[in-house]
Amino acid sequence: MTGDAGTVIRPYGDTSDDGMVQVSFTLPLAHDKRAEGAALLLAKKMGMEPAMVVHAKAIGPEFTFFIVYGSVQHVVNTDEVVVVERGYPLLSSKEVNAAIKKGLRRPMVVVGACIGTDAHTVGIDAILNIKGFAGEKGLEYYSEIVAVNLGAQVSVPDLVAHAIGTGADAVLVSQVVSQRDAHLHNAREMSAAFREAFPDHTRPLLVLGGPRFDETMSAQLGVDRIFGRGTTPGDVASYLVHALVTAAGTSGESR
Repeated sequence: MTGDAGTVIRPYGDTSDDGMVQVSFTLPLAHDKRAEGAALLLAKKMGMEPAMVVHAKAIGPEFTFFIVYGSVQHVVNTDEVVVVERGYPLLSSKEVNAAIKKGLRRPMVVVGACIGTDAHTVGIDAILNIKGFAGEKGLEYYSEIVAVNLGAQVSVPDLVAHAIGTGADAVLVSQVVSQRDAHLHNAREMSAAFREAFPDHTRPLLVLGGPRFDETMSAQLGVDRIFGRGTTPGDVASYLVHALVTAAGTSGESR
């Protein structure tokens, strides 16, 4: 559907604009007919009507996992969609190295870690370690980048101390654990600590990554950039060059 307000769309299931969606959730009920009725009632309150339970499985004696399929009346105007555009070119590793060498005239120092109690290093390893991700080698591979991977469960004070000790140009923080918004609390604590520890205009670039982050929340969390699912080392390297070399000129020389 199109109009002056832009393109209005509905989910597509069996036929165009039928509004069919599938959702999954867990209810704190033993698996029985009452639990399935509760799942359907919840689906109705979510705007799914008609709806059907297509899968139900007990998770222990007091919980049931559901998959519910049904139709929603909600529509989306694509003109209202807010996204973070890349805003910079994707560079090859050769182009990244050349830009750093010419712009900074020294290696770029990047410190990465998983902070708080988060022990999931897959994300930070994918970006920093030489083995990389999605066919791209990590930042350790770049001759003009010094990549320092602190690993998992790093405290915010230790991260700040390492950034100071290494003269970090950028700090990359990966967060996977999001129970009780732990990833958001940790991000705010981290950004506040760096602002307290560094005078204006000397703070390292702060970059967050993780599957549960909203890329539009950079300002709210006090960081410079957020990367979501599917981010590759080349994405991050290109952004670092854009922010620290291209946009900032040669300001890195004074670090």
